[in-house]
Amino acid sequence: MSQARILTDREFRKVLLNIAKKMHHARNKCMLYMSHLAGLRVGEISSLTLKHVLNDDGTIKDEMYLTADETKGNRGRTVLLPEKLREELTEYLSVRFKLKAADLHVLHYTDTSRALFYSQKSMKDGFDPNTLSQWFARIYREAGISGASSHSGRRFFATHLSENSVNPKIIQKLLGHRNLQTTMIYCEVSPKSMRNAVELLS
Repeated sequence: MSQARILTDREFRKVLLNIAKKMHHARNKCMLYMSHLAGLRVGEISSLTLKHVLNDDGTIKDEMYLTADETKGNRGRTVLLPEKLREELTEYLSVRFKLKAADLHVLHYTDTSRALFYSQKSMKDGFDPNTLSQWFARIYREAGISGASSHSGRRFFATHLSENSVNPKIIQKLLGHRNLQTTMIYCEVSPKSMRNAVELLS
């Protein structure tokens, strides 16, 4: 079975441009970033609710906890949300609820157990993992990118960290893998990573 293709930076921008032309663009862009910047599986993205990401003051958490039921392998894990992803979440929620960023705290007076990413079929329950997996395949296909799937984001996440000389043990922890060997399968050896390696010798 072939590995999911890792998007180049140019291909990633191409997908974003295609998303911008369609309905639900704020939601769709944020789901794409969840995959690429947090390294989440589709099952994890589909399990997210408003309370996973919102602080009491309406700001976005810099880390969130997924329970064993929400992630793979029957082990809970903490997911770190980088600044860029927090910005995208703030923008998405502002668009979705027609609120200013400073007013997102009012969402705590509503049902925060509803899905973070609504689907056309259900505003409360959102996507199921299979439907979300199909959604990822479709957005890549519509952007003219072959060989990409819902796993492309996790491979992008792992490879970019590896290219920037992040310790493999840290990448393993961020991906929620039990074995380092599994993590290394996700990290593609690219020309950039080889160049970074030899430059350490100078």
